[in-house]
Amino acid sequence: MIQRLVDQLEKQARDLTVLETVIEHHPIGIVRLSQETDVPEHKVRYSLRMLENDGLIEATQQGAIPAEGIEETVEDINASIDDLIARIEAMGEGPVEEVTDATAD
Repeated sequence: MIQRLVDQLEKQARDLTVLETVIEHHPIGIVRLSQETDVPEHKVRYSLRMLENDGLIEATQQGAIPAEGIEETVEDINASIDDLIARIEAMGEGPVEEVTDATAD
């Protein structure tokens, strides 16, 4: 369960890195995005597809560009991340029950 969460967080972090790079260097193609981010091209393609599906970027003949209104969207994303961090920290402050192996004894 934890590994799936870690994997998903890594994908989201990669998507955010790609989004930041598109915002900074648009229009930008897959090869240059890969070079700028040190992310393999096939993973850049996947991230671009996810970002386009989420309405965060647009594909053009010249390369990816940020969607209209991206500044507000980024602010919303940052606020959501801050909220998520606070929720995770609150979970860590609660009582933790010891996990035991049912086969022990």
